[in-house]
Amino acid sequence: MTTPKDINKLRQDITFNETLNGFPFTFHTTWGIFSPRSIDEGTLLLLKYVEVNKDSDCLDLGCGYGPLGLTLARMAPEGRTTLVDRDFKAIEYSQKNAEINKIGNVDILLSNGFDQIQGKKFDIIVSNIPAKVGNELMTLFFHDAYTQLKPGGKIYVVTINGLRDYIKRTFKDIFGNYKKLKQGKNYTVAMASKE
Repeated sequence: MTTPKDINKLRQDITFNETLNGFPFTFHTTWGIFSPRSIDEGTLLLLKYVEVNKDSDCLDLGCGYGPLGLTLARMAPEGRTTLVDRDFKAIEYSQKNAEINKIGNVDILLSNGFDQIQGKKFDIIVSNIPAKVGNELMTLFFHDAYTQLKPGGKIYVVTINGLRDYIKRTFKDIFGNYKKLKQGKNYTVAMASKE
């Protein structure tokens, strides 16, 4: 039988430390946010391949509690990184993690895709895309990403391997190019650029 003490423990933040791209972080998360106990395999793989200049303006689409976006903000200290998610709890924890890790060059917004950031332009867009999003919504995201990338800007995504062919077709259709950066056991990292 679950006791009130057990319930109270479940309500407490999950906390862990992780080093991402050479930067130490403390993350607070909670149940209901993607991969609450550790950084997921797809995020770790994507971070190995994303290239960011120190003054890049970046976007983390579907930020969760912030591991991708906050790492990009650290990699681009002279730029500005925007983190968006449609889940208010994800936004709450991204904001908390930005404060805990003393990262100030970020904007963290509740947004369904690009809805709340229309008109902003980015050098780099990253996303760890959940398979359950569906091809229709991904297609909308990629069209919006193309519009909001600066000339020469790049989009990096990590997906389960089952979506690899869809990403290749869609990137070639929208961006006119596609590059597979890494195919791991479960995930593929791909990139396209706005030429």
